[in-house]
Amino acid sequence: MKMQIKNGRLSPYTKNSIISYGLVIGAFVIVSILNSMGMVSSSLQGQLVPICCYIVMAVSLNLVVGISGELSLGHAGFMSAGAYTGIVVSGILETSGLPIYGRLAVAIICGAIVAGVLGFLIGIPVLRLRGDYLAIVTLAFGEIIKNIMNIVYAGKDSHGFHLKTNPDLGLEEGGRMLLNGPMGATQVQRISTFAAGFVLVLITLFVVQNIMNSKQGRAIMACRDNRIAAESIGLNVMKYKLMAFTVSAALAGMGGALFGLNYSTLLPVKFNFNTSVLILVFVVLGGLGNIWGSIIAATILTILPEALRQFADYRMLAYAIVLILVMIFTYSPKIKNFTQGFIDKNFKRKKPTAQTEGGGQV
Repeated sequence: MKMQIKNGRLSPYTKNSIISYGLVIGAFVIVSILNSMGMVSSSLQGQLVPICCYIVMAVSLNLVVGISGELSLGHAGFMSAGAYTGIVVSGILETSGLPIYGRLAVAIICGAIVAGVLGFLIGIPVLRLRGDYLAIVTLAFGEIIKNIMNIVYAGKDSHGFHLKTNPDLGLEEGGRMLLNGPMGATQVQRISTFAAGFVLVLITLFVVQNIMNSKQGRAIMACRDNRIAAESIGLNVMKYKLMAFTVSAALAGMGGALFGLNYSTLLPVKFNFNTSVLILVFVVLGGLGNIWGSIIAATILTILPEALRQFADYRMLAYAIVLILVMIFTYSPKIKNFTQGFIDKNFKRKKPTAQTEGGGQV
């Protein structure tokens, strides 16, 4: 990350980058210290890796929705492709002698490659559409990917890896089923860790924020702001939107691989339309194009449903009320103006007035 200083002050890009990295590193250090002291509950410990995964998903989707300006509702499809690819690769490498972190890294990389290729292939026809049409088609592709996972069967034995669209894999005795169609992935060795999630979040932030501040990122935002003007100066709008869509899909695949290897059983239904909408909610509540806002929204809205579980009868009602209040406070012009006025009045340093030699003001 380049430090940019203008007129003795940090540029807005550098400030946002420092805030984003500071939030992630500070949260990791605090949670690690509290965990070592035994002050983190078991339910929160179980949420640490999913929180990291959802942060990766929210930041990566923000690249498409906030930076590129396209509404995508199929992000869970790329997440599922990465999850099942990671599970299969990890299962194949179990007997390879690789250490756990090595297997996890290879699984995440393979998940990113598969999801990125899918994003590129899907983006070619999809990104020629605009507005609601784009949202509907990306939703359809997300559901297609999920339904494909419902008919995929994979296993391994001494003869190698087997992949079919029917359950008759012909595995020998002692062979292991990795993917079992609608039953999903079963008997998965859980190798995801909070430390790996922390590193993955940092990688995602580095990729997205450097794209935003690059020549390509400025071209992407120019295409978002005024497509006709961008085309008139020779920018290939399709190329830059496809770049953002592909990178976003690859990052979603990485988050999906980490997510999949955090559970012993994973069903395809986990990656349905509701998951895509949930990720979009993280982005909208955090602010379009606001990276650290996506981090905070993904963290709070992942913890909140579990924190309200003791109020079982009213949990989802309270969750919906919180979402409505956040939307009001985030997007209300009156509240924005009041907050900005309060900050300007109480926290901004006032300019010193010039004085004459006699002590009077000029």
